[in-house]
Amino acid sequence: MGFLQGSLLVVAVWSLSSTAFAQRTIYCCDDDQGRPICGDLLPSACFGRAYREISPQGLVRRHVAAPLTAEEIARRDAEERRRKEEEARLAVQRRLDEALLETYMSLDDIDVREERALAEVERTVVDVRQREQDLIERREELRREVEFYRDRDVPRELASEIRLIETELTAYQNVIAAKEAEKDAIRTRFASDRRRYAELLATGQGRR
Repeated sequence: MGFLQGSLLVVAVWSLSSTAFAQRTIYCCDDDQGRPICGDLLPSACFGRAYREISPQGLVRRHVAAPLTAEEIARRDAEERRRKEEEARLAVQRRLDEALLETYMSLDDIDVREERALAEVERTVVDVRQREQDLIERREELRREVEFYRDRDVPRELASEIRLIETELTAYQNVIAAKEAEKDAIRTRFASDRRRYAELLATGQGRR
């Protein structure tokens, strides 16, 4: 082998070893006292700890976090569930807001629709109360007729009609109670719609 060839071989070997050295990674972590522990391979003392990958020039190439504990995993999973639940809640609220804005033209429109809904229910209540009053008057007539039979048996038809009226009056009272509850529900619903619509107006999402 000539001198030139030998020199070239030495240069090539030195170049390869220098490249390998430049690419070598040093692994370091800190012990419980904060002292660094390093090695060409990840030291066993670094297992389960956060560690750093460092170049031979002392530059940190990468930080590797410590594995999560069971408690940390549970907290992470709980936080992820809360995040997804909040996203789902917000998605539902967006759909409700869109429906609200499509339903009403303005706050005044909400007032008009509430009055219309209440008036419709009130018409039913007035009609039922009128029929109730008619039955009450008819019951009083029948009771006066019963007075004629103070010392005798009341005719079956008369007693039967009185019982039927009592049953119908109870039914009418239930209807009236249900309609009053319906009016309360209407007021509650429109109050909620009005409040949310005003909030959307305040954020510039609704129509004036």
